[in-house]
Amino acid sequence: MTDAGLTKRQGITTCSMMRRTMAIGMMVGMVTAASGCINVTAPDKPIEINLNINVTQEVVYRLDGEAKSLIKQNPGIF
Repeated sequence: MTDAGLTKRQGITTCSMMRRTMAIGMMVGMVTAASGCINVTAPDKPIEINLNINVTQEVVYRLDGEAKSLIKQNPGIF
């Protein structure tokens, strides 16, 4: 079969485009036929989500020179 009377689009003839379209259609059909049935059922037991979160906080403080000397002079203040 020749492509004498067929138009060309971007270097691809209409006949080859039809072949590709048919091939893609056949592949889609085979994949659809080969796929199995999917069953989705609810579980018998409730879903348990265990969140063990450990939150730690570190407090960093700075004291100016007067506060440091005051604490040293009076250790029982706090």
